[in-house]
Amino acid sequence: MTDTSLCTIDRIMLDELVCWRVRTPHGEACVSEQGAHLLRYRPTDQPPLVWLSEQAEFRLGESPRGGVPVCWPWFGDLARNPHAVRAEAADMDDPPKHGVARTLLWTLTSQSTDAEGATLVFTLDLPEGLDGWRHSARAALTMRFDTAVTLSLTTLNRGTAPLSMTQALHTYFAASDVHAVSVDGFDGTHYIDTLDDWREKPQAGAIRFTGETDRIYQGFAGHAVIHDPGWQRTIHIHTQGSASAIVWNPWIDKARRLTQFDDDEWRGMLCIETARAAADLLTLQPGEAHTLSVRLTVEPAHVSSPV
Repeated sequence: MTDTSLCTIDRIMLDELVCWRVRTPHGEACVSEQGAHLLRYRPTDQPPLVWLSEQAEFRLGESPRGGVPVCWPWFGDLARNPHAVRAEAADMDDPPKHGVARTLLWTLTSQSTDAEGATLVFTLDLPEGLDGWRHSARAALTMRFDTAVTLSLTTLNRGTAPLSMTQALHTYFAASDVHAVSVDGFDGTHYIDTLDDWREKPQAGAIRFTGETDRIYQGFAGHAVIHDPGWQRTIHIHTQGSASAIVWNPWIDKARRLTQFDDDEWRGMLCIETARAAADLLTLQPGEAHTLSVRLTVEPAHVSSPV
């Protein structure tokens, strides 16, 4: 059994951001209170699992590039969301991309360590009328670090009418070289290609990266595997409470236009985002709650199991 004293949670500062450094025998994480943002995670004696840009800025009111930003209470451009989601924020003058949760201060409501790992729980209350938002809602993000990394985002409708929203745990994965990476688990599904006038297309076989990629997959079964031969490892992604996922890499030209992103950093990362997006929107009745979760594990490539 693991010695509890080997699991620690410490408050630190990264420039303007209050953060929490989590250490267990299985790895080390860094989490920002702003956005309840998992900034980094590196398994013990391995390359990073969660990617963070070398150009990331840790400033109040700005979301650092990388990690696992929480996109809530909508995903992406609000104007591209279903009508029911847009209606919740119809009074906002300038709705930010990916919602408001990424740049708000969450409350660390509990932290604990045990013989196997560490747990942090952050909450965010979004009252009706805040910056034009029309609905009262609460988000709670539970982060568990042990032999796996597990993130669980629970949304509670605190209003008196149904609440419609989209959301995502926008996970940036570190990779040895995205050219060589492949992703299994989406064969036979369909995706919306946002780079081709939002056309729907079928996925055949594994996903490979040969250019800028920005896709919303529908009908995702909940288990994907990233194969990274350069680092001789596979990453298993298990999701619950979701039937959609986003796959993204900016490639060369867009990387040059992105903020907090070095021109060549696209080579060492990819995003597979656990989501409720597009037609997979979430509608909660008054008092109803829903949990979206993802569990990440890393294995040597030779013991990878099929999807």
